[in-house]
Amino acid sequence: MTRVSTPNELGGSIRKRRKELGFTLERLSGATGVSIRFLSELENGKKTASIGLILLVLKTLALDVDVTARGGSDV
Repeated sequence: MTRVSTPNELGGSIRKRRKELGFTLERLSGATGVSIRFLSELENGKKTASIGLILLVLKTLALDVDVTARGGSDV
């Protein structure tokens, strides 16, 4: 599990997983219907992005989002 707290960390995690799966930006774009430009910006830490599109990309890459209070309990 990787803890993510910044857009750059999220983007890096997405890029790492995409490459692990052997996806190019073009292939991921085709699988999600999200533009290559958006994906590139997301991987580079875009600070303003649609949460719906982000969740779609994460789902396509078989990545989950867990929300946990800083004290350690699930919210």
